[in-house]
Amino acid sequence: MPRSFYEQPTVEVAKQLLGKYLVRMSEEGPIVGKIVETEAYVGPEDRASHAWRGRTRRTEVMFGPPGYAYVYLIYGMYHCFNVVTEREGYPAAVLVRAVEPISVLQAGRSPNRRSLPTNGPGKVCRYFGIDRSFNGIDLCGSVIFIEDRGTHIAPEEIAHARRIGVDYAGRWKDIPWRFYLRGSLYVSAP
Repeated sequence: MPRSFYEQPTVEVAKQLLGKYLVRMSEEGPIVGKIVETEAYVGPEDRASHAWRGRTRRTEVMFGPPGYAYVYLIYGMYHCFNVVTEREGYPAAVLVRAVEPISVLQAGRSPNRRSLPTNGPGKVCRYFGIDRSFNGIDLCGSVIFIEDRGTHIAPEEIAHARRIGVDYAGRWKDIPWRFYLRGSLYVSAP
């Protein structure tokens, strides 16, 4: 996707990422997954966002230019992959919560909700081999990027809900900035 895609309002990017493909080039070849679930984190006033406490070493990438990866560790063991959006200096990003693993399906593995390798943000990073070394990488480059393969997602195919795991965020916990494809087996469970 071009840089201009990431410069849009965060909530719009979160919706438009659905049906796009996350691609990571590895030594074994490309790892590909269709994005089926996202969450938007918008600005310094969003108490569910890491940026609401201000600019820190951890959140520096969120304050940078759009189209870069923001990768962090949660619970001391899971990495989360985010796409930085909007304008430089305004901290906003979209968390990629779940993808449909294209290479697993091509290998003929049948989907089983309990064993899905990509139905949560930590699982997405494990599937793609994403860790903190990817923090700050340019998504308009050739290592990890998002492709539009012409999949059209109609507005009625997109469901919205509260974000997951942000009960500490006061009124911000109830904002429906989690978006997912209706009927996808790969959407994470709250």
